[in-house]
Amino acid sequence: MSEGTRAGELLGARVRQMRTRRGLTQVIVAERSGLPQSHVSEIERGVMIPNLVTLLRLAAALECKASTLVAALDSADVNSISSRSR
Repeated sequence: MSEGTRAGELLGARVRQMRTRRGLTQVIVAERSGLPQSHVSEIERGVMIPNLVTLLRLAAALECKASTLVAALDSADVNSISSRSR
């Protein structure tokens, strides 16, 4: 699994978790964030990694801080994502 894929899956799972906790559909999050529903789906599946502006839009749509979404990347088992072979 590539580094981007693992990070995308972790972030996507967090976005999905926050969305479902709030009882929102992908369509509602898309409308609130100004993103196509297909992008929300791709982000949740880890297919697309959002840029900073998109991440901020998602956080606003989910009524949470952007740091809440990226906290999934702080876990200990993600250390391998940022370490590179030398």
